Amino acid sequence: MTKILDGKKLGKKIAAKLKKEISNLSTSPMLAIIQVGDVAQSSAYIDRKKKFAAEIGAKVHHIILPLDIAEKDILDLIKELNERTDIHGIIVQLPIPKHLDRFAIMEAISPSKDVDGLTSRNAGLIYERAFGGADPKNVPAGLIPATAKGIISLLKENKIALSGKKVLVIGRSLLVGKPVAMLCLRENATVTIAHSKTKDLDKVCKENDIIIVAAGKAGLIGKKALTKKHIVIDVGTNTPSKKTLEEIGAKKLVGDVNFKEAAKLVAAISPVPGGIGPMTVASLFENLVEAYKRGK
Repeated sequence: MTKILDGKKLGKKIAAKLKKEISNLSTSPMLAIIQVGDVAQSSAYIDRKKKFAAEIGAKVHHIILPLDIAEKDILDLIKELNERTDIHGIIVQLPIPKHLDRFAIMEAISPSKDVDGLTSRNAGLIYERAFGGADPKNVPAGLIPATAKGIISLLKENKIALSGKKVLVIGRSLLVGKPVAMLCLRENATVTIAHSKTKDLDKVCKENDIIIVAAGKAGLIGKKALTKKHIVIDVGTNTPSKKTLEEIGAKKLVGDVNFKEAAKLVAAISPVPGGIGPMTVASLFENLVEAYKRGK
């Protein structure tokens, strides 16, 4: 019988732990969220973060900027937030307009407040700790991108060991694919990264034990790629056409894996929704509390 890897349940467990931690702090950790334009999808993601913050006793400072804002104005705002002692974490809700330099904006965030883990400093520390030689304890821990962190937490909660396993990561983004590959390496897995140019993807899937899918394509992985041994982590959040939904037997929000097919076959799978989504929010606030503690 296929085991469902319930991110919603673990997210609530993490929320309870964080609430207890925050109740013992002298002040509540505060997350600054910068949103460029009142985009409906971004607003929905931010609302989830606000709800989680209220549940655990954290604070959110939500700043909505106009779509045509000048890059200098955002950089000046980030500089101000970096200097504020009552702000412990800063994120820029993505996507942002094309006229803005995403790299420059992310790099402006202080690494100590970069709870999304996207600055080059925090990204570099993931690599250093993955390839840090015999004693990775000599390398400081950075703040890990929340989705990647949530994936590892969900696997560990379900007692799924990575050491010695063959892990396939489908997707190579800075937010998910690359950092989760490094985290798996750190756990002594043998990691393969696949992407849109990978040939015979179904065959590659069958050669691995754990498949982490973060490609952004609905129904990319189905029964032809899967066996009963597989552990599947589905990071996709897609809202495809009605025709595609009918083809994969889904209703609205779907992942990159054909859940209807996979759930009848594999050893374990994370659902969409209710899998990695809740883990991303919970892990973000774990980073916020960690940033607060490090700043003291």
